[in-house]
Amino acid sequence: MRPTDHLRTLAGEDWTAATTHPFCTELAEGTLPLEKMRWYLAQDYQFVGNFVRLLASAIAHAPTLADSVPAAQFLALVTGPENTYFLRSFEALDMTEAEQNAPPALPTEGFNALMAEAAASGRYELMLAVLVVAEWVYLSWATPVNPPKNDLPFYFAEWITLHAGEGFEGVVEYLRSQLDAVWPTLTVEAQDEVEALFLRAVKLERDFWDASYAEHN
Repeated sequence: MRPTDHLRTLAGEDWTAATTHPFCTELAEGTLPLEKMRWYLAQDYQFVGNFVRLLASAIAHAPTLADSVPAAQFLALVTGPENTYFLRSFEALDMTEAEQNAPPALPTEGFNALMAEAAASGRYELMLAVLVVAEWVYLSWATPVNPPKNDLPFYFAEWITLHAGEGFEGVVEYLRSQLDAVWPTLTVEAQDEVEALFLRAVKLERDFWDASYAEHN
């Protein structure tokens, strides 16, 4: 079993809940209430800064140039098309400045703190543990509903296509392969720390979906 498969198995029910959430199902069907999507996007956009810093830290700690290149290419996607998607969606959904800059929810604060912790650790394996969760969870829910339904508005459809397909599959496989490669070099204590961080990240992903879905119920 690949080390990353081992980690996913450890996550158990939290992984299943985070990757088969009603929020994602309704988004793909186009039935998700727009107030939920507005809240979700405003909260999710608050992750971008810390995610960019975490990914940049991983690039800086990659063992070789070849190991860093795919992450650097992905960084350009996050700061380009994905960032633009948020801004276009805010406008299309008629979100006010106050809505766009809503106070962070508890899961938002938690995941931002987790990313900052991993980035500040100086340890490649801990950075990867959080990055793998953040991207693999999204690939896992988006792949079964890709390509999106033809009649979906772009703020639903593009959120699916940004997280599915050959290009994004390659990103997740790269991140998983990096963590798989470093795993055998770690002490048992270090492996335990990776497991703990991975499980915290999955739980926070689940909590974030739950909070997004509960909003405006």
